[in-house]
Amino acid sequence: MSFINGKRWIVKPFIFFTLIFILKSFLTWGVIFGDIPWKSLLTEIPFVWALFCIIERFSSKRKLGYYMTVNLLVTAIFFAAIMYFKYYGVIVTYHALEQVNQVTAVRNSVFSLMDPYYLLIFLDIIVLGYYFLRNKKGRDLKKQINRKGNTGRTGIVTVVFIISLGLCLFNILPNKASMNEIKKAQEMGILSYETYTIFANEKTDIVNSRDITQDAINKLKGISNTGNPQLQTTVKGKNLIILQLESFQTFLLGLKLDGQEVTPNLNRMMEDSLYFPNFYQMVGQGNTSDAEFVVNTSYYIPPRGAATMAYVDKELPSLPRLLKENGYQTATFHTNDVEFWNRGELYSSLGWDHYYDHKFFGDEDVFFFGASDEVLYNKTTDKLQEMSKGGQPFYAQIISMSAHHPFTIPEEKYRMKLPERYEGTFVGDYVRAQNYADVAFGQFVDELKAKGLWDNSVIMIYGDHMGLPIYSLDHDDKELMNEIYGHEYGYANMTNIPLIIHGGGNTEPQTLEQVGGEVDILPTAAGLLGVSLENHLHFGQNLLTETYNILPERYYLPSGSFIGTSGLLIPGNSFEDNTQYPIAVGDKKPAATEDEYKRALRLLQLSDSFVTQLPEKQ
Repeated sequence: MSFINGKRWIVKPFIFFTLIFILKSFLTWGVIFGDIPWKSLLTEIPFVWALFCIIERFSSKRKLGYYMTVNLLVTAIFFAAIMYFKYYGVIVTYHALEQVNQVTAVRNSVFSLMDPYYLLIFLDIIVLGYYFLRNKKGRDLKKQINRKGNTGRTGIVTVVFIISLGLCLFNILPNKASMNEIKKAQEMGILSYETYTIFANEKTDIVNSRDITQDAINKLKGISNTGNPQLQTTVKGKNLIILQLESFQTFLLGLKLDGQEVTPNLNRMMEDSLYFPNFYQMVGQGNTSDAEFVVNTSYYIPPRGAATMAYVDKELPSLPRLLKENGYQTATFHTNDVEFWNRGELYSSLGWDHYYDHKFFGDEDVFFFGASDEVLYNKTTDKLQEMSKGGQPFYAQIISMSAHHPFTIPEEKYRMKLPERYEGTFVGDYVRAQNYADVAFGQFVDELKAKGLWDNSVIMIYGDHMGLPIYSLDHDDKELMNEIYGHEYGYANMTNIPLIIHGGGNTEPQTLEQVGGEVDILPTAAGLLGVSLENHLHFGQNLLTETYNILPERYYLPSGSFIGTSGLLIPGNSFEDNTQYPIAVGDKKPAATEDEYKRALRLLQLSDSFVTQLPEKQ
């Protein structure tokens, strides 16, 4: 039947738009949940039926306009859900509007993940808009539909509305307590889930700060306080340089493609350093800025939103403050504008002496969000040399940016030739960008040595967060990742970032397979430098003295997920229907327990409570 010959169906917009939304929900569910989305008929359609019933009951002469408006709004929600999931791996909610300016700043990254067929979700809007506005028959049909107005079938409409509303509540109420946000959205339906998040009160029960002690935290984490004396060492009085590598994952280290080393400079550094292959990201919506927060505070990210939005009104106990109390100068270096992700407020809350951003680095050799890593390292080492002449040791955090998503670096920055099968792929672009970042890092090492800073500095290097989320990869990308790993690319691999520590005194180069995360960098650095943490409450642990660990995760993994010595656990609706995976390195079978699950949740609650009750920033 042609579009025009189907006029009698359009005259009944309730039926016509129902069919439209069935197709749209199928497309959306197929992308996000990855299965045959028949369940969407029981979750999404009752929601739109409830809206349609309101239109049918109360509309008079603009019925079609109301249907088209609902169609546009729901389509926009579906499309936003698709694109947000492809980039972040989570279901978008209204809370994302709090960071809309930041999200739009990475729009090129987001839309680089779009398959053209996603745009089919807007096809009907374009066709119907043209038909009803530009076509004479369409305009006549529009008048005919609007003349019908409320047809008087209020009884039927009321019954359908009650049934639809009942189905929505049936989908929502039994799933309110689910820990897994993806499962929650799947069980409720995306539209019902979005509505639920607007009205849900999910505030954390606050624990009195007097009851949050280091002993209580250590007990939850399983810290023995005995440690491993073989790994205890201090390099008191040395400079501390913490380098945060953009989107850098562990698998890149030692990787060769057709005989070419991807990271030759970092590989060389590993030969003379401590290396932690079971180290993991602990970031949320703030990504890079969240990593800066976690590393410098040893607290977990907030339950919602970025730390740079939720916590920057607090005077945060931090590594910069801790080291300043011990005679250090402090500075952080980032080539983007300091206001990106509200870093100006974050840096003030962390107590940095100085920050150097776009104003300092300028517009020389810019790509993505600021000057290249080459410019970053060149100008930073000049400043570090200047700081070293002041008679005090310094703590500097350096944030690299050149290997930022979507990894399409300028052609003049290519430093390796990709194998043919990698050309034109997301994975290939990622590898090439990280190779360039490694080349720039090699120049940084040379500069540190030339300026006499290398031997007098402890250098800690880690990746801020994943670069290749599973949900962003197409079939060819997944095949390449499986080839690299020799097995299916999984969640533990995805969240696995490296930690390399150079300059550890008399400590011999070692590969240490204990589990760690970004929250552990502060206590590990303090331990190396011989700085007491007696008056600094922290949720991380010294990786040189502790071997058991438990890392609560948020955002990129569903609530209740944690990574620990016992493996990676992702809950379903609760602990009982969890799924477990082995940690990235090692062949131990996962064996996470319900006790660990409860302790992980308790740790998050204590961190949220502690930070919330900190004094306001003056």
